[in-house]
Amino acid sequence: MTNTVQEFKYDHPDRDVAAFKRAVANKLMYAVGKDPVAASQDDWLHATALAVRDQLVERWMATTRAQYAQRLKRVYYLSMEFLIGRTFTNAILALELQETVKEALADFGVDIEQLAEREPDAALGNGGLGRLAACFLDSMATLGVPGFGYGIRYEYGMFRQRIVDGQQVETPDYWLTRGNPWEFARPEVSYRVRFGGHVQRRDGKNAPYGAARWIDTHDVLAVAYDTIIPGYGTQATNTLRLWSARATAEIDLKAFNRGNYMEAVESKNHSENVSRVLYPDDSTPSGRELRLHQEYFFVSASVQDMLHRYLRNHSGFDELPAQLSIHLNDTHPVLAVPELMRLLIDDHDLDWDTAWAHTQKIFSYTNHTLMHEALETWPVDMFGRILPRHLQIIFDMNSRFLAQVTQQHGHDVELMRRLSLIDENGERRVRMAYVAVLASHSVNGVSELHSELMKQSIFADFAKLFPERFNNKTNGVTPRRWLAQANPPLAKLLDHRIGRGWRRNLDQLEALRPMAEQPAFVRAFRHAKRENKLRLANWVEQHLNIVLDTDAMFDVQVKRMHEYKRQLLNVLHVVTRYHRILDEPDAGHVPRAIVFAGKAASAYHMAKLVIRLINDVAATINADERVNRLLKVVFLPNYSVSLAEVIIPAADLSEQISTAGTEASGTGNMKFAINGALTIGTLDGANVEMRDAVGAENFFIFGNTTDQVASIRATGYSPRDIYEGNVELQRTLDSIRDGLFSPSEPSRYQEIFDALVNWGDHYLLLADYASYVQTQEKVDALYRDPDAWTRMAIHNVAGMGRFSSDRTIAEYSHQIWRTRPVSLG
Repeated sequence: MTNTVQEFKYDHPDRDVAAFKRAVANKLMYAVGKDPVAASQDDWLHATALAVRDQLVERWMATTRAQYAQRLKRVYYLSMEFLIGRTFTNAILALELQETVKEALADFGVDIEQLAEREPDAALGNGGLGRLAACFLDSMATLGVPGFGYGIRYEYGMFRQRIVDGQQVETPDYWLTRGNPWEFARPEVSYRVRFGGHVQRRDGKNAPYGAARWIDTHDVLAVAYDTIIPGYGTQATNTLRLWSARATAEIDLKAFNRGNYMEAVESKNHSENVSRVLYPDDSTPSGRELRLHQEYFFVSASVQDMLHRYLRNHSGFDELPAQLSIHLNDTHPVLAVPELMRLLIDDHDLDWDTAWAHTQKIFSYTNHTLMHEALETWPVDMFGRILPRHLQIIFDMNSRFLAQVTQQHGHDVELMRRLSLIDENGERRVRMAYVAVLASHSVNGVSELHSELMKQSIFADFAKLFPERFNNKTNGVTPRRWLAQANPPLAKLLDHRIGRGWRRNLDQLEALRPMAEQPAFVRAFRHAKRENKLRLANWVEQHLNIVLDTDAMFDVQVKRMHEYKRQLLNVLHVVTRYHRILDEPDAGHVPRAIVFAGKAASAYHMAKLVIRLINDVAATINADERVNRLLKVVFLPNYSVSLAEVIIPAADLSEQISTAGTEASGTGNMKFAINGALTIGTLDGANVEMRDAVGAENFFIFGNTTDQVASIRATGYSPRDIYEGNVELQRTLDSIRDGLFSPSEPSRYQEIFDALVNWGDHYLLLADYASYVQTQEKVDALYRDPDAWTRMAIHNVAGMGRFSSDRTIAEYSHQIWRTRPVSLG
């Protein structure tokens, strides 16, 4: 084998234009199998992608070899979502090959921008959770952190959203239709994942106490697909490994020979459903069961893979905590905890205490929500039927933990009830977040406010027991995708004025502060914003046939549709604004183009109703010539990473208006600010730290604070009193209730009116309405002075250095994972 390796030679891909042209030509001919005369845009994209991928493979292998040689502790990042967006432009940005690729393709008569638009978004996520995971992978590679992402290779990702008659219609998004040139199929890397069956105690002198056999299971194979994650400005890369489900038996040949063709493939189809769709509809029992299958499927394969990799270089498990760090991105991957325990005890004969000690040193957990309804729990009956061995392990974890609590704090039944991993109120349920907290040596929130509230609310008892575990790691975004790639006009301006170093050290943006007083820079900054607004306006005209005035303020709220994010509060302001313009058309109103985008979960009735209201309000306002030059409203369908890259750089105003105390962090708020949008928002999530970083005078804060929200709810809240006491609010709500925007069905939005006025207004929209509207008036006043507005926008960009995901990952690496970067000669 040694001689074979020494004799093994290959061609190193060169980076000049001529070499790259030849590489693309070879890929088109020999990999895609197309003559250039007959090649489609997709063929050229596939060939170019393969040529770019070749530029990454050698550094990928070198990084992997170096990580092993240096015996580095690896970070395994487990996430149900990785919203990585388009890979083509991101890869050539990381390789700094933009001009080479552009020139090479131009010689073939191919436009690189048109080609890039042909690549589908990898539909592996929904919103902030998945996009954060993608930013983190980028930063890990850029900093040389030896990281490995694990997730599911969904065939149909988050649905494709269409708007039909103003309503969201979900259609499948088969993003793999034209193949995926960026992935490497690894059919030799597969693991058996088991479900159902029953458990037998293992007897014998070599069996550790409590060890068991899990038998008579229904099995699925998890097959690996690898994608290279390149670092920027470094030779280092990492890997994203996604699992695809395959049946253990392709076909029931006996059923086929009987002529029962559907029965012959039924078991195969059932097995492979596990990786078919991101987030099955959880409004049905079958949907919830499939979700549990998905979560266990990917963590079981991942943990088996980690142990397999570890055991190639180790004969025992003493070094396991020194070589592995497993990070849980929210509660979805928490089944990795009992799975690691099962493998160590049942398959590798470790005793419970040793396995548990290893587990607590290996796991760390990020919490992403304070809302109890969003903290994952599973009915004990369902859990035990699908994962009987894991339920046993969790019961054992719980009994040992509660015995320890009793020993230390006495027989406090109420305390034990609150701390138990099993919720005994009503239907017994497994509390997955509690399992994560108990098993992890580190538990972090994602903004200073969120981390503090986390200790005071959902994990208050655990924080008293284990105060050393709780910490904060404020989220960040990668400046490579969200500024360098998404905003070429501003990136070019920054390069000219402060150099290119900000891509790896975002703190360098601080150098922009004095430039806010330089008229020439202010004009150049405003020109860059105008270019981005024109790009978005062209997109809207092309896709929606609506013309936006680029001199108008682009007022933008794009994010997942949810009641706590309060898109509905934004709509109330839009309707109020509409009435004001009609009442006083010559009052000097600031023109606004108000942009919404976001998907509602398929079973989320109220969120889908708000989407319909937005579209009905837009249709009415956009058709009203009396307000046409002063107000436009658009809902952009099928929000995605690539669409965000068009929208966010164009925004003048960023709407971050969640009820204080509900948004853990937000990362959209950071993306908007780094691209020169001003923020109107509540003191929620990372808004608090952003305001401090850019200066309170450069931020539009409104509404009740977290403490005030808690006080309002504690002392009794009457939204009807607010409704009856505010004439303008009353008019706004009445017009929605009475069918001004739905004349063909006047009662269409009675439910929205009732939710706000009669049913408690859970997210306090009416309590914040007056403050919100008044603050919007301050926004208008500033926009009337373009230089003042632009100076404030520059200060926002200058203050965003702290909100790079590189800073976040450096903190995770040093303080939680305790690993060191790979050294590449």
